[in-house]
Amino acid sequence: MYIGSHIFYNKFCKFAQKSDFDMVSFSELIGKRRSIRKFTPEKLDPEAVRLLLRAGLISPSSKGTHSYEFVVVEDPQMLQALSQCKAQGADFLAEAPLAIVVLADPAVSDVWIEDASVAATHILLQAEDLGLGACWIQVRERYTADERNAASIVCSLLNIPEEMGVVCIVAVGHKGMERKPQNEDKLKWERVHIGQY
Repeated sequence: MYIGSHIFYNKFCKFAQKSDFDMVSFSELIGKRRSIRKFTPEKLDPEAVRLLLRAGLISPSSKGTHSYEFVVVEDPQMLQALSQCKAQGADFLAEAPLAIVVLADPAVSDVWIEDASVAATHILLQAEDLGLGACWIQVRERYTADERNAASIVCSLLNIPEEMGVVCIVAVGHKGMERKPQNEDKLKWERVHIGQY
């Protein structure tokens, strides 16, 4: 069991009953979702955290293996340490109230990267549906300035077995910035090929 995982399970399992919330259309949701890298100091409601984790756990996987796992981090010192796991692109994690480290077991599925990526995407979309900001922080195949492997650093900090594959960290919080929805006029429809390339 990874550090703190049982604490989060005990903390959030009591919220396992179905929640009542209204979802906008999926079409609207994917248009609104943008990467948010600035957050307010406000902590997340436990029910919101449960819904984020539910979104990850309910995501599809190859052959139903569900090779993905999650480590939930809200300790400010650990968030600061994780924000230094690679040379660039993770520093804003230090100001996030919550991080969900998304990993998977290569021994369970040969497409563990895809499984974890789908799960992370579900979490990102659930965050937007809840009115929260979130951003994918790439970990797999990333390095510090002195060439240390980012995934190894994350594993060491969180006591994750080295054989597990860390794909990304999803930073989540109340939005400290606003971004306009995607500009659909800029969609590259020329990249869609019908019948053949």
